[in-house]
Amino acid sequence: MSNLLDIASQAPRVPAASPAAARWGLLFVLALSALGFGTGCASDYVARTASARSAYQSSDYPRALRELDGEQKEAPERDQLLLLLDKGMVLHASGQWEESTKVLAQADDLSSQLDITSVSEEAGILLSNERRRAYRGEDFEKLMISVLQALNYAELGRDEDALVEVRRVNERIEKMITEEKKPYEQLAIARYLGGVLYEDQREWDSAFIDYMKAYELEPRLGGLVEPLLRLAKKTGRDDAYEMLSQKFPNVAHDAVGPGEGQLVVVVEAGLAPQKERASRDYGDSGDLIEVPVYRDRGGTPPVRVSVQGQAEQAVTVTSLSRVAQVHLNDRIGRMLAKQLAGAVAKAGVAAGVGALTKSKELGVLTFLLLNAGNQADLRSWLSLPAEFQVARFRLPPGKHSVQVDAPGRPTTHLVEVKPGRVEVLVVRSY
Repeated sequence: MSNLLDIASQAPRVPAASPAAARWGLLFVLALSALGFGTGCASDYVARTASARSAYQSSDYPRALRELDGEQKEAPERDQLLLLLDKGMVLHASGQWEESTKVLAQADDLSSQLDITSVSEEAGILLSNERRRAYRGEDFEKLMISVLQALNYAELGRDEDALVEVRRVNERIEKMITEEKKPYEQLAIARYLGGVLYEDQREWDSAFIDYMKAYELEPRLGGLVEPLLRLAKKTGRDDAYEMLSQKFPNVAHDAVGPGEGQLVVVVEAGLAPQKERASRDYGDSGDLIEVPVYRDRGGTPPVRVSVQGQAEQAVTVTSLSRVAQVHLNDRIGRMLAKQLAGAVAKAGVAAGVGALTKSKELGVLTFLLLNAGNQADLRSWLSLPAEFQVARFRLPPGKHSVQVDAPGRPTTHLVEVKPGRVEVLVVRSY
């Protein structure tokens, strides 16, 4: 038996409780149950939205949206951010770019409001569990709002708005790294997308800087370094050009001709990792301390993209599975400390009940009841992809049919390429 449980069982040794005291104690325990100190499927957002996720992963976006709308009418306030995030992602995946920007903007605003910690909520969490807290989102999920917004705006042809979101990602994560001292790094997909957008606007220096940063973050870009080589030469960065030419001698990088355009295909591939519970030892109380860990939901094979007789295997620019693990690991220590504080608080309440009712058994029962709801918060933004993969092409101006060969589910997309411009196509693949 753990030390914390012993605290509860060490209530003063007094005569057996009177019938009235026993009845009061029973009412107290029942009241705790009624207040939601236990946890069931009805309060589990992940379980309640399983059907909507199934429809989403089957590309049945209308049904997924209907189910999320229905859930939003009934869901508690603590799950509202997740509902907005999931709805924004479904709209994004279905190509409803404008609608997605509006919903994700609501999610961004709500996330900012929730970052202001409620003292009363924190106190309540000590005696219940993390699932009763309003979901605020992991750090990387907050960054993903702006990444998806940037892709939405890129699809809408609103480069300036897209660049605003890219800069927000970079500024937010820089603050996390420098001011909050978190062990994060910049997101390569945000930097690469910034390079694409700046190149489309013919801001060659800014485009080179963002492409170079993406390469530093993810050196295994393969043929995606083509614009980096080309722009290093164009902007007179001789040392960088020499270094890159030696590392990538087989990557052709001729200047873009006046009768050419470019297509950058961003594939949002696979399924984001899912949280599951795990116990962490903390002295003798290991059985009382639960924290979430991420579990991958299957592999994410590379996607092959074909257009105009050209075929390229998309390259992984950012793995959200890896990013998610880094961000969650940074929180584990703080989560364990909160769990331990909660267990101690519950032991104190239980000891008080035992003393007040003159029943050691009721004190122990209260402690056990309080800890029955001590479950890790397994909520997360499950509609996110596992990876951002990218393929790029040079094409003659005009309309083109793009074939995206994802395992078991190939899709075809029509795009229009304009001379001297960089077109962005965003595709969701499961």
